Amino acid sequence: QVQLVESGGGLVQPGGSLRLSCAASGRTFSSYAMGWFRQAPGKEREFVATINWSGGDTNYANSVKGRFIISRDNAKNTVYLQMNSLKPEDTAVYYCACARGSWPSSRSNEYNYWGQGTQVTVSS
Repeated sequence: QVQLVESGGGLVQPGGSLRLSCAASGRTFSSYAMGWFRQAPGKEREFVATINWSGGDTNYANSVKGRFIISRDNAKNTVYLQMNSLKPEDTAVYYCACARGSWPSSRSNEYNYWGQGTQVTVSS
């Protein structure tokens, strides 16, 4: 069993920044890829970013490329999502997920453990 706990969400003005964290326990964290997904009200959950087991390979949704950065610290069993130049359309609940394997993936069915989510609201 894997437990994922997200933190760092909140209210921020357009153009601002937030850093989300996801602490993992119960599994060999460093062996698995991790991902961030988000779900806005009335919309389906969508892929945001993914990182492979070592942190050397990342992939982003086009909507966040150049603004968001995913990283991980395997010594701390934690994955991060640095979000810059935030826009109102980034408002959503953000979920951290642990993949079935070590390769990064944008497909939600490649992930078998999910956190409870953290709310990010971008508004003036």
